[in-house]
Amino acid sequence: MVRVYGIKTCGSVKKALHFLDAHGIPYTFHDFKTSPVESGTIEKWVRQSGIDLLLNTKGTTYRTLGMKSLSLDERGKIEWMSRHNLLIKRPVIEFGDRLVVGFDPSQYEGIFLS
Repeated sequence: MVRVYGIKTCGSVKKALHFLDAHGIPYTFHDFKTSPVESGTIEKWVRQSGIDLLLNTKGTTYRTLGMKSLSLDERGKIEWMSRHNLLIKRPVIEFGDRLVVGFDPSQYEGIFLS
């Protein structure tokens, strides 16, 4: 089962969903805006992918909240991401025991089409 987390208006999420649709890969979609994920889920993702990949430092939310000026450890970053899910790089895709963060067509081909 493929589960995609993100927001529908995000360009990377749209590309990921288009890829899955184009290849007939069924998925469920979890919208951060209507149903935020909790810190336990984020902690699990951090263990799988690392905080540096999961925290979206290039997004508007990161800049608006002034995150760069904060000296946060991993725990602090997880707390911020659980309060503001838009700090999480999108999409996040759970596929079996794998976690895929962001959109990379060649990575998707290797994971979903092999």
